[in-house]
Amino acid sequence: MSVQRNYEREFVRTFFTSPTAIKEGDDSAKMLRRAASLRGMQAPDVWIPDNEDATAPNMRAEGAQNIVEVVSEHGADFPGEIHPRIEWHRDRPTTRLNGFEYMREIADPENGAVDHIDGFVIPEVGDIDDWKKADEAFQLVEAEHGLAEGSLSMSVIVESGEAEIALNRIRDEMGKPSNTLERMFMLVDGEVDYTKDMRGMTPTGELPPWPELRHNTSRGASAAGLVAVDGPYDNIRDVEGYKQRMEDNRAKGMTGIWSLTPGQVEVANTEPLPPVTGSWLLDVDDEDVELTADGDRQVYDGDDVSLSETADGYVLTVGGDEHELSEDDLREELLDMTSYVPSMDDIVDSMEEFEAAKESGMGAIAMTQAATLVIDGVEVSLEKDRMWDEATYQAAQTPITLFQDVYEHRPDQHEELAERYGADVVERATQVGN
Repeated sequence: MSVQRNYEREFVRTFFTSPTAIKEGDDSAKMLRRAASLRGMQAPDVWIPDNEDATAPNMRAEGAQNIVEVVSEHGADFPGEIHPRIEWHRDRPTTRLNGFEYMREIADPENGAVDHIDGFVIPEVGDIDDWKKADEAFQLVEAEHGLAEGSLSMSVIVESGEAEIALNRIRDEMGKPSNTLERMFMLVDGEVDYTKDMRGMTPTGELPPWPELRHNTSRGASAAGLVAVDGPYDNIRDVEGYKQRMEDNRAKGMTGIWSLTPGQVEVANTEPLPPVTGSWLLDVDDEDVELTADGDRQVYDGDDVSLSETADGYVLTVGGDEHELSEDDLREELLDMTSYVPSMDDIVDSMEEFEAAKESGMGAIAMTQAATLVIDGVEVSLEKDRMWDEATYQAAQTPITLFQDVYEHRPDQHEELAERYGADVVERATQVGN
């Protein structure tokens, strides 16, 4: 079944939440105002004025008013999408009613904010029937305020086993005449409440990693044509851990991640983009070590691998294990141990070369990667060929498609992207594959 999407974005890198009301000073909306002023790489793709967990229950009525006030004033200039999170709970009718009333208030055209509101985020959903209840609430709000049906997108936070199971059903339910679930946009993981719902425990009290949840959410999003977003990484000082989480997620097809600070937003906006420069990696005890570029040479500076020449060939030592090798055997061994991370320019070059070959009638071509590897002063020339066919081309296109999506929907980042890659590379990247 083909589902008609009601939104244009194919990728979301950043999902940034802000409390809607705080008891501090004389302006309870100051966190909203601060978020609304973010621009460039510090501004998220999707901003979530959070009138649920980030805001105290006794402040949420004021929070809804603050959303209306701040979005009415600043929403037109905000460069990302705006999706307030409201109250909802699969087991609590009164909580659902509160969320419905806040949604009615925020979406009321007379209040001036709805022109800048792209949708709402629904937390704590349950089975597929609960998703339909939320969808009906959207329908009622749109009908009451004279908004076009489906004009407000719906995103859900997967925070229970019930919701995780519903991921397998959403594709079949979307598009049925009895609902308007084609308004669905993002599927977002909420590992904290999910852990509570699953009764998960660890010795330290930290969250379990839940890789299965991220896989299932990404799979559900792929099947239904939606966007998958990972939950919050609450150790905000652990930048390397945050980057590693995003790298692991991208291997599962999940580009987006929750961001708790503008600093995390900047990291999450940048990391999914193709690298500025290519890099060679050496696999040492199942860990990729980046080699140091020295002109055309790639130098290994570590202590876990050593290489020396002998009268009969070479001795390669990896993790204490010695291997006596001929020149050809050494080259084969090092080819197995090395890999290359292409830059944006490399990817564009390869795609352009394949497009030209395809235009001339060739279905597959060989792309050569070459480098001189240096270990303990010993130089070894390496060359590896990779066959490119249509499937390889399509796989390589994903990071470029991401870049093109960012370039189209975030014009406020154009200058930073040109500074990052160079205007010529940006121009070619926006054209290749089209």
